[in-house]
Amino acid sequence: MSEELSEILEKAEQAIAKRDHSRVRDLCWDLHHADLAELFEDADQEGRTFLTEALGAEKFSEVLAELPDTLVEETLNSFAPEEQREILDSLPDDDRVDILQDVSDSKRRDFLELLDEDKQEDTRTLLRYDEETAGGRMTTHIGKIREHMTVKDAIEHLRGDLESTMTLARIFVVNDEDKLVGKIRLRDLAFNAWDVSVQSLVQDIDHSILATADQEEAAQMISRYDMLILPVVDESNRLLGVITADDAFEILEEESTEDIEKGAGIAGDQSEQTYLNTSVASHFRRRCGWLVILAFLAILSGFVMMRFEHTLTEVYLLSLFLPMVVAAGGNTGGQASTMVIRAMALGELDPEDTTKVAWKEFRLGLLLGSLLAVLIGFFAVFAPPALQFTLPNGTNFTQFGFTVAIALGAQVATSTLIGALLPIGARAIKMDPAVIAAPAITTIVDVSGMVIYFTVARSILGV
Repeated sequence: MSEELSEILEKAEQAIAKRDHSRVRDLCWDLHHADLAELFEDADQEGRTFLTEALGAEKFSEVLAELPDTLVEETLNSFAPEEQREILDSLPDDDRVDILQDVSDSKRRDFLELLDEDKQEDTRTLLRYDEETAGGRMTTHIGKIREHMTVKDAIEHLRGDLESTMTLARIFVVNDEDKLVGKIRLRDLAFNAWDVSVQSLVQDIDHSILATADQEEAAQMISRYDMLILPVVDESNRLLGVITADDAFEILEEESTEDIEKGAGIAGDQSEQTYLNTSVASHFRRRCGWLVILAFLAILSGFVMMRFEHTLTEVYLLSLFLPMVVAAGGNTGGQASTMVIRAMALGELDPEDTTKVAWKEFRLGLLLGSLLAVLIGFFAVFAPPALQFTLPNGTNFTQFGFTVAIALGAQVATSTLIGALLPIGARAIKMDPAVIAAPAITTIVDVSGMVIYFTVARSILGV
C-alpha cells in the first residue's frame, strides 16, 4: 500500500470518527472498492452505519462484494428495499450469487424477490451450484453469438449486450442448442466484411470445464494455460458461463490461505475477516482441536522414553543427540509432505503415481540421511571426548558415533518416506492432505525417531 493511499485512509478514518459527511465523501468517493471495504471492516458499528449513509447505495454496490461474509447481510439490511434492489441489480451475476450465498435462507428469498424475472432466473441457476465449484464462481454475462450469424448479425447482437457483458476479449460461438462450438476474437469481427459468416472465423476451444468441477481446478487451468477466460459447460457441452482471470486469482488466494491454515492445524471454515477483526473466540475454536489431538499423540513419545529408560540411563550421553535425531526427522518429513501436497494441489500427481513418489522420496531420504549421518557421526566421535563427556565401560566413542550416524540416517530416510506418503494416503481416504499430513507429521516422526534411535543404540552399544 502506497504512502499516499495510507494517508487518505487515515484521514478517512478520522472523518468517520468526526461524522464529517462531506469530508468522507470527498476522501472516499474515488477510492477503489477493495480499499473502501477494508475501511468499512475496520470501522466500529456506528462508523459502518455512518459510512453507508454517507456513500449511499450507488457506491456500496461495488463495496459489498469485497466484504467478509459475516458483514454482508448486516450491511444490506442497513439499506431500504429500493436501495437493496439498486445494489443487487448493478452487481455482476457471479458477485450477486456470492453475496446471496452469504446470507440466511429467509433473507436470500427476500433479496431475490427484489430482482426482475430475468435476473432472478440467472441468479437461481447459479445458486444451484455449490459455491466452491466452477458453476458457483462463473458469470453468465458473456459475449455469445450463434454459428449461423454473419459478422453484421454478430456485432448487432453483441451491441445489445454491451453494458451487461463482463468482457469481449473472447466471444464464444454456440449452435442452436447452446452447445459450445468455438471462440472468436472481437478483432475478427471488426476487420471482416459484414457478410462473412461467423462459422468461417471460428477457432477451436482448447479448454473448458464442467460446472460441477472444483473451483481450484478451474483456477489451475487458467494459470497453467495462461487464459483470460475459461468457458464453463454442462455434461452436454452447453455453454453456461465463464470464469475470468480475476476470479482465478481470488480462488487461488483462498485455496492458498486454506492450505496454510490447515498446515498449521487450524480447522474450520476460512475467515474472510482480517486477522485483527476476527474475534478471539473464533481463533480459539479453530485452533484448539488439533492442539488437543496432537497433545495426546505426543504422550506416545513419553511411553517410548519409559520403554527405553534403561538404555538412556546406561548411556546418558544419548540424550545429547536425541533432540537432533528427532528434529531432523520432523524437518525432512515436513519438507517431503510440503512438496507432495504442492504437487497434488497443482494437479501434477495422480493416484497411480504413488509408487514413483515413494521411490523418488526414498532415494532422496537415503541421500539426505547419508549426508547428515556422516557429518553428525564424525561430530559424535570427536566432540564429546573433547568436552570431557564419558561412556560406560565396554563402549567407546567410535561405537557411539556409529550409533548416532546409523540412527540419524534411518530416521531421515523413513521420515522422508512417511512425509511423502501421508498426504497421498489422506487423499485416498477422501480427506484433505493438508489437514492430515502437516499437523500430524511432526508427532509421528517424533515417536518413530525415538524408537529407531533407542533400538539402534541397544543393538550397537549392547545396553
